[in-house]
Parts: sequence; structure tokens; C-alpha cells
Amino acid sequence: QEHYGGLNGLTIAWIGDGNNVLHSIMTSAAKLGMHLRIATPRGFEPDLRITKITEQYSKEYGTKLLFTTDPLEAADGANVLVTDTWISMGQEEEKKERLKAFQGYQITMQTAKSAASNWSFLHCLPRKPEEVDDEVFYSPRSLVFQEAENRKWTI
Repeated sequence: QEHYGGLNGLTIAWIGDGNNVLHSIMTSAAKLGMHLRIATPRGFEPDLRITKITEQYSKEYGTKLLFTTDPLEAADGANVLVTDTWISMGQEEEKKERLKAFQGYQITMQTAKSAASNWSFLHCLPRKPEEVDDEVFYSPRSLVFQEAENRKWTI
């Protein structure tokens, strides 16, 4: 909202793991008038209960919702590209398997080519280079440090 002046009508593309951060976005996006495009590898989809709630909210609030395994399809037309860690606490033993499953999910300038012309990037940190490359992470399109500062005020 701080960056775009409002949330209604924005499209968020989540590219990554179907984790708790995605679940929070899924349960709030439609209520705020935002469209949501989610790309996760097979086997790493969000919780089915959260998916059902999200589908209900999308219908109720008239927003668009897409689930795909294709990161470029999710990024298509998106205002905001978002990802998070692929290996959360307690999943360290799954690192090798997860890195293999998430090949092709790194957010790069190539990913952003299909996004909206005013795209921005978010990541709740800490970030690993396999999740987003340096060119995107340190670009003027990256709002990760403002995001971190804003989170500080909610703690």
C-alpha cells in the first residue's frame, strides 16, 4: 500500500513453497481486493484447508485466483513478485530434495519480464541466492528492506 498507494486491483505472484507466509497472504489477499497467482512445485502446494478458504474468499470478494506449477505463468501481469525461504526451520534434512524440486523457481529478471511494468519484489528475509538472484534482490524494484522496516513496527 505504501508503494502503490492502494492494494485494490493489484496482482501478487507467489513463486515458491506453500508455507506459512503464503498461507497468510492467501487468507488476506482477496479481502484487500488483490488478485493472487501461486506457483509451487508439485508436492509443495499450500495446505488444502487454506486453499479452500482462499477459493471461497476469491469468489466472495470478486478477485482472480490461479494455482500453477509454472513460475512464469504466475508472474504474468503481476505487480508484486514474492517468495520466501524454500527450506524452513526443521526442514534442513530435506535440503537436497527441496533444492532439486525448486529448480526453475528462482526469481530473476527473466521471471520479471512477464510481470506488470510496475512490478516490485518482496521477500520476508533471510534470503538465499537460490530463491532470488542478486540482480532482482538488490534492484530498485526490490522492497525487501522497506518490508523489513515495516515489519519492525508490528513486532
